[in-house]
Amino acid sequence: MVTHVGFNGACAIHDYELARIGATTESVARYISEGQFGLWQETGEINDIVKAGAEKGYGYGYALGKHIYEGDYPCKDVSILAAGYRLQVPVTVHISIGQDIIHEHPNFHGGSSGQASHTDFLVLAQTICNLEGGVLLNVGTAVMGPEVYLKALSMARNAAHQEGRGIRDFTTAVFDMQPIQTRNYHVEPTKDQPEYYHRFWKTILVRTVRDGGTSFYIEGEHQETIPSLWARLQELR
Repeated sequence: MVTHVGFNGACAIHDYELARIGATTESVARYISEGQFGLWQETGEINDIVKAGAEKGYGYGYALGKHIYEGDYPCKDVSILAAGYRLQVPVTVHISIGQDIIHEHPNFHGGSSGQASHTDFLVLAQTICNLEGGVLLNVGTAVMGPEVYLKALSMARNAAHQEGRGIRDFTTAVFDMQPIQTRNYHVEPTKDQPEYYHRFWKTILVRTVRDGGTSFYIEGEHQETIPSLWARLQELR
């Protein structure tokens, strides 16, 4: 049922930490005061893994997933990256340089990380080429997810148009905590409303499905909504 998983950089970091030590936690308030926030040696290993993978032409997610799956990681059974590599389901990582803690490390190589993330963007665009009749879920990402998806969809639709086909009949859903259920989320807010700047609203719930698709907004805690969705899907199989 899952044919692609897209991460931001933080998701990849936490996935790696969970696979390595079975936990992921940090007191930002404490360590930012001490000038130590994010400067953990173990987490910084991601930079070397991604750089080595980029040199072989690997995408960011593939490089990490392969390394975790083939490596001696005690908790790799909970790694989505490793599962993607094992099942050959793309898990792509879409970074914004300067946004993640590992970008503080001296072994961070912007060129390699950018190259690997660009490879993943193209992988995502290729997946979206097959979105007709499918489903896209946006889970808890208010800016990165909608914006990367928007550009990938434009590329995919451009290629589809040249092939004489369209990408219009699909379903999107946004899972978030923002309370918008009192409004008709199928109507784009006007520019004088703060909601206009909610990227997931106008991009995923309105603009990209206005040519024939359907969208849904599911408000609530992910620890409740995602397991509920999975349980429902199991019932329908």
